[in-house]
Amino acid sequence: MRIAVISDIHSNLEALRQVLIDIENSNIDTVVCLGDNIGYGPEPNKVVTLIQDHNIPSIMGNHELAVINQNYLSSFNPVARKSLQMTVELLSEKTVNFISRLKPSLTFNKYRFVHGFPPNSATTYLFQVSDDELQLTFEQMEERICFIGHTHKLKIIEYKNQFTTQRPLDKSLINLNMESRYIINVGSVGQPRDGNNNAKYIILDTLNYSIEVKFIPYDIHSVINKIIAAGLPVEHANRLL
Repeated sequence: MRIAVISDIHSNLEALRQVLIDIENSNIDTVVCLGDNIGYGPEPNKVVTLIQDHNIPSIMGNHELAVINQNYLSSFNPVARKSLQMTVELLSEKTVNFISRLKPSLTFNKYRFVHGFPPNSATTYLFQVSDDELQLTFEQMEERICFIGHTHKLKIIEYKNQFTTQRPLDKSLINLNMESRYIINVGSVGQPRDGNNNAKYIILDTLNYSIEVKFIPYDIHSVINKIIAAGLPVEHANRLL
């Protein structure tokens, strides 16, 4: 089976469209989305509709959580909070209903999918987790691999023989070790923050037990113009460059 894992689309319709075109040409059996489909970008309803049209299972990101729990908004920095408050005003009733039904995680075939950190956190960033907490998580984790997003930065953490090693990911094909467990950050489709402005996603090949990291170009300036036209914070337009 070949599973495409996408995350952090952030209302960036152009990026999502190009990623889905690449997925259609990559012999993919199923797609999973790790949340944060909304926020920052100009077209949240169209992004959610496209996810629904493609029957892509999605989970709760921290931006979706803020829509259904207004108290959580206070945890965002002022610019992100303003952007999300404006995003909420753009959401259709259909989109809000979709968001309200999202689960904090998904599991199947010995793989876990969560936005922030296993087992079920939409809000914990990987960089907030201590080495001791990381080791304990691996020891308690029943799945071979947990895929996460949230930081917008590609990364792989391997746990074997009670030791963890971690490194950033680049565009590549990586063979995994059947004796190890992994936490893999799949990066961001709609707002990368790793110095490369292509849309990012990962393909898991369960037969060959490998992952492929994909970098997908899209029309960035079109999205920037839409963010500015919508009156959304320009900081999130500039981050796309």
